[in-house]
Amino acid sequence: MAISVGVSTAGCLQRCDRYVAGRATLAHTCRSRCALGTVPVVSAAQSVDAPHEPSQPDVAALIPTVRRVVGSRVANREQADDLVQETLVRVLAAAGRVEPGMLEPYAIVTARNLVSSMWKEQDRHRRNQHRIVELPAPRAPDEGLLQREEGAAVAEALARLSERERQTLLAHEVAGQDTRSLGEELGLTAGAVAAQLNRTRARLRVEYLLALEQVGSVTDRCRPVLFALSSGDRRRQREVDAARHLLECDLCERLSQPLMERGQHSDNESRIRIQADGDIVLARQGARELASRLGFSGTDLTVIATAVSELARNIVRFAGDGEIVVELLEEPRGGVRVVARDTGPGIPDVEQALADGYSTYHGLGLGLPGARRLMDEFAVVSEVGRGTTVTMTKWRQEG
Repeated sequence: MAISVGVSTAGCLQRCDRYVAGRATLAHTCRSRCALGTVPVVSAAQSVDAPHEPSQPDVAALIPTVRRVVGSRVANREQADDLVQETLVRVLAAAGRVEPGMLEPYAIVTARNLVSSMWKEQDRHRRNQHRIVELPAPRAPDEGLLQREEGAAVAEALARLSERERQTLLAHEVAGQDTRSLGEELGLTAGAVAAQLNRTRARLRVEYLLALEQVGSVTDRCRPVLFALSSGDRRRQREVDAARHLLECDLCERLSQPLMERGQHSDNESRIRIQADGDIVLARQGARELASRLGFSGTDLTVIATAVSELARNIVRFAGDGEIVVELLEEPRGGVRVVARDTGPGIPDVEQALADGYSTYHGLGLGLPGARRLMDEFAVVSEVGRGTTVTMTKWRQEG
């Protein structure tokens, strides 16, 4: 059974007595029983009367202090940003166990310890680093065999096209015939021929990879997903739910990388596969770099990267495999949307997982409350046995 929970902080801010403008993640006094960012909406038919909760620790307010502590010890800006975000992640995880007045000292000590650990690791790496001479690689003995296999795969892929597709593609690519003259022969416009050629190339790439991998047959589910990836058609990818299929199908996951590299690439989107701790760093760096193009403040960039880090950490810890997609938004105003998907066990009780202080080693939960407080909009869809999708948005503050 699917469970859906959504949270929007925009309306909540209008009813609250006191908050800091431009940041919808701070704890504050609220007389409308909203407890900012903690009112779940289960469905259109069911409303939840959430009880008033105590104010949450202002983690975002610690960012300048943590930056000063780290910046005075680490000159490299990227390393410093990573250490600041790692500190905030640990503070979020420990917020429920630390007295409110001790949160800042705890953050300072955590930052110092992380810097010390980094220095020790760098020193160990220097002491164990060996200098070697990089020799040119000799010609591989099987290089000729590989070339023959690739040629055979191309021939087999061409044979899998229809006669019309094959003849049109060869006339354009090999003989150099333009789309206008091809259109006159086929009774089509030049634009229609160009669109047909794009579809044929996309299919040829899929058939080539299947032939090269010596895949005898694929499921009816696989081919539409692979074609959508090869053509770079994002609307079609959503229709066939390509993102979830890639997490469930090892074959399509393996073939997806070369297909997406050749497809139409969007500069406004970053997609990171999450499987190990190293991917957490890649995800938060990718989110920060993409969001910086919209002119987010330094504090907001750190908040976004920290929230992404929390979701990536939960994927590694509880699901083992997933992906994070970061996308720039232009409407209704500038912002960043983050979608985190996994194929883990799912969350049996989403409301409980979103409750502050909730922790479990049997599903997501540790990072969801913290990530929700940092972002402006937050929604969770989870199905037991199939996985979880978290969608969150941060809007750029105007003025």
